[in-house]
Amino acid sequence: MLMLTPTAVEAVRTLTSTEGAQTDAGLRISATGGANTLSMAVATRPAEQDQIITTEGSRIFLDEQAAALLDDKILDTGLDPDGQGGFVLAEQDHGATGW
Repeated sequence: MLMLTPTAVEAVRTLTSTEGAQTDAGLRISATGGANTLSMAVATRPAEQDQIITTEGSRIFLDEQAAALLDDKILDTGLDPDGQGGFVLAEQDHGATGW
């Protein structure tokens, strides 16, 4: 299952808790283009077939293709070469403990 780092949890909470947002809003990740590309958007609720991940007050909604693609990944935050913040993916280290 997709795991989130503490900074990713905070980023998702910040994105989904803007003034006027639904209390059950979440970040929806879906696969597009035959699962070649992932898209992210704040959603007021999950789609019917979405997998829901709830971590420390953050909610992620994954469509079926995205859930399969991200099953062994970690969602984190980072900076691109231009210094812009965003989400990044890493492989889970199945030998590590504490996650």
